[in-house]
Amino acid sequence: MSRIGKLPIKLGDKTKAIVAGQKVNFEGPKGKLSVDLPAKVKVEVKDGQVNVLREDDSREARSLHGLARTILANAAKGVSTGFERRLDIRGVGFRAEVKGKTVQLSLGYSHPVVFNLPEGVTAEVDKAPRTEDSLPTLGLTLRSADKEALGAAAVKIRALRPPEPYKGKGIKYSDEKVRRKEGKTGTT
Repeated sequence: MSRIGKLPIKLGDKTKAIVAGQKVNFEGPKGKLSVDLPAKVKVEVKDGQVNVLREDDSREARSLHGLARTILANAAKGVSTGFERRLDIRGVGFRAEVKGKTVQLSLGYSHPVVFNLPEGVTAEVDKAPRTEDSLPTLGLTLRSADKEALGAAAVKIRALRPPEPYKGKGIKYSDEKVRRKEGKTGTT
């Protein structure tokens, strides 16, 4: 069996899982999520645990077993505790402001960039910018119960102004290391 697929998923005390055919619905303090299962995978819920089983030992069923278990575990964790992703916005004059379901970003372009947050994703901006390497850094934190939607939103925001290698200006993940380059020295 798959080492990851055979691990049971422990549900929190306020989290419920309901199996309806090939769909599993999770409810918890952070919201509701439903996950569609692949055809060769079955799920059973008992004693506060979710067990993922496969129909047979075919190559396709084995490959989907661990994947389905990981997706279900992410959904269970999302509705109980939620996920968060932190982005750092570095640059002189770079700003971010959250207005309802949109994030207005000032990224050095001639116009402000307005990013509409997907359903279920919330954003929060740090109060005061930090100064690192003489460039002001502003923190933008994204939170959601859905790990997939959260990651997709973070990728789209980062793509608005990816970090450049010379001064490190742009939007990067807080745990990302930007490989820096040395600029022209100008020696003659």
